[in-house]
Amino acid sequence: MADLFSEEWMGSFMEQWNNEPDLCNALAQINFNSVIGYGFEGDAQPTGVLTVEDGKATAAGPFNGETLNWDIRCKPDQWQKWISKPPGMMGLGLAFTSGKMKFAVGDYSAMLKDPRMAGPFIKSFSVMGRA
Repeated sequence: MADLFSEEWMGSFMEQWNNEPDLCNALAQINFNSVIGYGFEGDAQPTGVLTVEDGKATAAGPFNGETLNWDIRCKPDQWQKWISKPPGMMGLGLAFTSGKMKFAVGDYSAMLKDPRMAGPFIKSFSVMGRA
């Protein structure tokens, strides 16, 4: 397995994202466009970036100074835990409120209040497990 959020891993994540209809099709229905950073708590910047246009991942790789809509950070062991056993809505909510998941950019609360975004967000963790 490639290192988490490495260029190789991000490429595989993009492929798996686009092969998951519950993710890309659901986000296409709401014309979801975002640049999403993924990284580790305490780092100055995210490690990997995924660009999504109308629900479909169109680019993935290392962070190169892109302007982010979302920047999600956790400790490495927390990412590994979720990749091996994807969380549900309650688990993510608890992780956010306890500080195990941080959003350096993006409004977690607003996303959770919109089920059209919350469901695909949760689904993205199971997709990570296939990357």
